[in-house]
Amino acid sequence: MTRPSRYELTDAQWQRLEELLPGKAGDPGRSGVDNRNFVNGVLWVLRSGARWSDLPERYGKYKTVHKRFTRWAAAGVWEQVFAMLVKDRGNAYLLIDSTIVRAHQQAATGKGGPRPAALGRSRGGLSTKIHLANDGQGRPLRLILTPGQVNDITQAPELLRGFAPTHVLADKGYDSRALVAQIEACGAQAVIPPRSCQQARPFDAKLYRARNAIERCFGRLKQYRRIATRYDRKDAHFMAFLCLAASLTWVPD
Repeated sequence: MTRPSRYELTDAQWQRLEELLPGKAGDPGRSGVDNRNFVNGVLWVLRSGARWSDLPERYGKYKTVHKRFTRWAAAGVWEQVFAMLVKDRGNAYLLIDSTIVRAHQQAATGKGGPRPAALGRSRGGLSTKIHLANDGQGRPLRLILTPGQVNDITQAPELLRGFAPTHVLADKGYDSRALVAQIEACGAQAVIPPRSCQQARPFDAKLYRARNAIERCFGRLKQYRRIATRYDRKDAHFMAFLCLAASLTWVPD
């Protein structure tokens, strides 16, 4: 089967993802005979940024596709797929950083229910911040959502948890004695430019150039319009889209 649209999975991508999704033969419950078409429909919304009601008919009824997407998001399916893909990581270098995503007004409105936890006000208005850990090849390893005004360094310990890199690369916003000590306690070297208010310490400026890999990763993720702008009111839905986009960096064409 060839790819009829640039919004859809290639055969190679589908072969990598197929066994990671629920509904395959041997799974409890009904088999998902249309899994590929369903995922392609979700990708169409993710890439285009369009409303669910604009979903082309070839993907099925939009309400059915949307309901299944929300059910998988609530069950953490997209996060599980991402977690299984990153098991093959090579993390000698670990890069951490964050990016701001502007939130559309519809992300802050809706009927009842709790307000989004990962939505706040910063100078640019309503926003969400994506905190990211990458490997040396610029592939996402861990994703955290917070309100846009949250300081980057508050999420650094969680981004680093469980990894055993030889070097940790980050910009000077992560320069603190406590974080550098945590990195060095794990046997890694902190490649973080010192701020002028901090005590001078060794810094490998040449190795720091490799940090542009995480900037390129953010650029790739934001090519998906549902990532570049947050339209989803529920954090779980936005995270589901984000994990799907991040997963595709592990299954290139």
